[in-house]
Amino acid sequence: MGGNRRVRWGTAAVSTAAVLAGIAGLTVLTGAQQAGAAGHSGGTTRAEPGSALLDKDVAAVRKAGGGKVKVLAQAEDGGGSVRARAGAGKKVPWDARFRAASTSKTFTAVVALQLAAEDKLSLDDTVEKWLPGVVSGHGNDGSRVTVRDLLRQTSGLFDYVDDPELGGVLKDFDKYRHDTTPARDYVAVAMRHKPLFTPGAGKTRWAYSNTNYLLLEMIIEKAGTLPWREQVEHRVIAPLGLRETSIGGANPFMPGPHAKVTLPGADGKPLDATEHSLQHTADSGVISSTRDVNTFFRALMGGKLLPPAQLKEMRHTVERTDDPEDVAAWPKGGYGLGVRETPLSCGGSYWHHEGDGFGSYTRTGVTQDGRRSVAISVTSDGGVPDQVRLNAATRRLVDHALCGKDG
Repeated sequence: MGGNRRVRWGTAAVSTAAVLAGIAGLTVLTGAQQAGAAGHSGGTTRAEPGSALLDKDVAAVRKAGGGKVKVLAQAEDGGGSVRARAGAGKKVPWDARFRAASTSKTFTAVVALQLAAEDKLSLDDTVEKWLPGVVSGHGNDGSRVTVRDLLRQTSGLFDYVDDPELGGVLKDFDKYRHDTTPARDYVAVAMRHKPLFTPGAGKTRWAYSNTNYLLLEMIIEKAGTLPWREQVEHRVIAPLGLRETSIGGANPFMPGPHAKVTLPGADGKPLDATEHSLQHTADSGVISSTRDVNTFFRALMGGKLLPPAQLKEMRHTVERTDDPEDVAAWPKGGYGLGVRETPLSCGGSYWHHEGDGFGSYTRTGVTQDGRRSVAISVTSDGGVPDQVRLNAATRRLVDHALCGKDG
């Protein structure tokens, strides 16, 4: 794909900067030190095989990101936690918050599957049943698209972020910085375009579309009788005690400690993109930390958020067929209901969902049993990383952390 690639949520493709040398620092904290740094207690933290390698892998992620990024990673195994960071100038806070972008899709999927477990909706329900007339026109047909299609990206619906009118946000970022367009209006933008395909009998087709998760937001709000934001807070954030996780909504300000996000502006000058309201919907609206992202994915795969039947549904993957950019970024593995599956070099596979948007990139990984996990936050520090190279480096880091490799 080279240095130009469409980003999955909101960032226009920009050429990757020249690779610079990586600078990294590794900290292994005691349980008491972690509690003091983050404001709440955690398990005992100890050095373990792979901690020195994490330091090296984080530096490699920064290099793969073109050097003009800051990186923070945290790996956990239930009994211990190790962290590493890299970047020039002011260091990323160890407990930094970041915009999780499309990693938010997994939070949304959990809420939808909980509602299914409560018989408040069915995965086989059509979009037309819940949202009459919303998916229509230009060949779009909500009676042919199910909730399951939305969750696993098999609807074929146009991705609203690819609309030409929405693609120029970075050209005048300040004009759009406080935009809070509701999900329904973004879906209407997608309906101006023909679908890539329509689900039907025969081979299941797949193409990534953020529009799917806006429709899920709207369905969740009808089925659960509360706003999407409140349902995520009540069903996921509060039960797991995710004190560093929130949904910003219309509030443009980042809560708590965080790294400054700097992108190359249209005029060639640095653009501070830290504060904005653009990511406020169910496809991208979660703000979190490496600690909380790890807690979330370990709880999910450990069976603490979904009954066995719904977790099994989530982990039933389909082949990615009609999205060459996605396959280039993630060459192996399938897509389930709001999660990806990727093979591990030590056998088996791990589950995860990436997030990319306006200079904030999230990478995750958790083993099938939920015992080991890793979360990575990459923040633009003047550059925009090439997705294929960044993903290759983060996959190596995740593989090493989950396989317990010591180099």
